[in-house]
Amino acid sequence: MFPEELGRRFGDYVRSIRNDGYKSGSKKEIMDEINKHLKKSVAARMEGRKTGIAFSGGLDSTMIAKSAFDLKKDFLLLSVGFENSQDIKYARKIAGYYGWPLKIRIISMDDAEKIVKNVVCMLKTDDIVKIGVGCVVYSVLELARDNNVDVVFGGLGAEEIFAGYDRHRKKYIENPEDVHEECWRGLENLYQQDLKRDSIIAGHFGIRLLAPFLDDEMIKYAMKIDPRLKVSENDRKIILKETALHIGIINEFAMRKKKAAQYGSYFHQALNKLARSNGCKTRKDYIHSITR
Repeated sequence: MFPEELGRRFGDYVRSIRNDGYKSGSKKEIMDEINKHLKKSVAARMEGRKTGIAFSGGLDSTMIAKSAFDLKKDFLLLSVGFENSQDIKYARKIAGYYGWPLKIRIISMDDAEKIVKNVVCMLKTDDIVKIGVGCVVYSVLELARDNNVDVVFGGLGAEEIFAGYDRHRKKYIENPEDVHEECWRGLENLYQQDLKRDSIIAGHFGIRLLAPFLDDEMIKYAMKIDPRLKVSENDRKIILKETALHIGIINEFAMRKKKAAQYGSYFHQALNKLARSNGCKTRKDYIHSITR
């Protein structure tokens, strides 16, 4: 069983592998190790079958795709979003640049309404963030099913272990030594925050949704890297971006500014439009109208 499949016990698992202290070594050695661990994790999860990669054109999914490509594995990029969304734009651009196989689903407003209703009923929550991200996950897995793909990789975990959130940057400003404490806290809460949502949706489609960045050796190595190499006052995930450049991902793609799934796909805009078209003042009012 992979760590991301431990369900509600994931927090206990994280605490069991926690380490402290930093590894020494040159930046090149660290980047080589990150690349090695990610490739090993990708290879272990591909199981000799075609694997889908939830592809937003962001740093994490591009690095997973590059690992699969370098390993000469059979994979298919799966990208969803509204026409002219940033994720669709970059997915096309990156896949075209490297010659990677890509399937795209352009979401219409009619599609979005059905997807939102299905996700709200599945998740039984009015949490707008969970619903917004859940709609993207749902759309990707539906696209995977339609292309006979039953294992899909996601980039979950990269933000936690490489200090990719603004809360990590704020911790760095307060005291760099506290950054990893925030990273560990994020990992311990990952089941309630993300894994539970994703596992419910994946179960609906009968698809395994796996996260190479959550491999135990990947976590343990990343959490030995000095946080000063990960985050600064003005930037986040620094060493991961540098590793992307190191393995041949060009600057435009490696340095693309992070956008959460619901923003990069434009699902947040769709929720606003659906609320208005259904006579609701807010997105949350619209969500409540679905569950009445």
